[in-house]
Order: sequence, then structure tokens, then C-alpha cells
Amino acid sequence: MAGMTWTIAPEPYDSPAAAALWRAYYTEVSDRWYLLHEGRRTDPDELERRIAAVTGAELRPPTGQLAVGRYNGTPGGSAGVRLLDADTAELTRVFVLPGLRGTGGAPLLVAAAELAARGLGARRIVLDTRADLVEARALYARLGYTETGPHNTDPYAEHWFRKELGPVRGVSRP
Repeated sequence: MAGMTWTIAPEPYDSPAAAALWRAYYTEVSDRWYLLHEGRRTDPDELERRIAAVTGAELRPPTGQLAVGRYNGTPGGSAGVRLLDADTAELTRVFVLPGLRGTGGAPLLVAAAELAARGLGARRIVLDTRADLVEARALYARLGYTETGPHNTDPYAEHWFRKELGPVRGVSRP
């Protein structure tokens, strides 16, 4: 894949590319959970209900942002942030299509989300994930996130991470 490159840019949470990536992300994490715990994939009707119910509207400005990564022009990944309070943003929807994993997209997506969080005024970023998402946990540790106590009561969350964000260069905040 020499010569292939990632470009990362903000995109509306409801754009066709963002919607397709949300569907791929949710299908994968839901199927992984059901296969691990119940030995089956997600019921198709349940999958459709959940995808429709979780719109991602919290990822729109002025309190959130979604970044979509394109690999050689084709949508291949996403990462979003939303403010939980004036100083804290939550990282969510970090996803790279399976065929593009290992091409460097995930760190670029997380970096774009961190930059967006700083731009929203956040001083720290938090996230949650599950025990079976070992690749995600390894990525966050590699990118300087430290495991911490729970910041939410999500029934599927098993691991919580946090990272202090440095200021945006050239921008000061009291």
C-alpha cells in the first residue's frame, strides 16, 4: 500500500460517509459482544433499532465534532469528541475499517479528535471501552492514555481512560 495516504477532516455526523462508518463500527462491536457472550451475532432488527437510535447528534458543533478519515480518498475511519463539561471531552466512535487497520489511520484519527477537543476548550479527554476490545486498549495506552476509574455508568464499559491535553499552540486560556 505504498503511496497511500490518510486525510482527516471534520465531517457532519449525519453525512453519508459518517453514517456508513457508524454502521460498520456498531455492527462490529455489537457482533463481537454477542459472539463472546452469547455465541451469536446481533439480531438484525436490534442492530437496525440501535443504529437508528444513536444518531451521533452530540458530535456536532459547538459541543462536539466528528472527524472522518479517508484512505486514498475513500472513507475508512472516524473519531469523535463531545464535551462532558467545560474542561472534559469524551472520545468516541474511534474506528478504522478492518481492511485498513495497520495503515496508521487510528493514531491520526485520535490526534484529530484531541485537537478538536482542545478547540472546544477541553483540558482533558476521557473514554471508555470494553475488555474484549484489546486492540483499542493497546492503542490508547500507546497514545498516552492512562487507565482510570469510571467516569460513566455505561453497562458495557469495562475500562476507562484519561489523558491530559496540552493547550493549543498560540491559544491561551485562563
